Amino acid sequence: MPTNLSINTALLETALVTGGQKTKKDTVNLALEEFIQRRKSAEILSLFGTVVYDEDYDYKKARQQRL
Repeated sequence: MPTNLSINTALLETALVTGGQKTKKDTVNLALEEFIQRRKSAEILSLFGTVVYDEDYDYKKARQQRL
């Protein structure tokens, strides 16, 4: 799907040099992948501390019951 985007030329040139990609297309695709990964990581990190643990759960006993 062809798309015309108005991208900041200075940012794109800096990203090309920094990322080491050969083309602008590769640079933009890599940037989008990293953006998505960073957002998903932040979403996962926000879940830390929200899990409620059962203090009565005995993992050793549960492990023995599987055998």
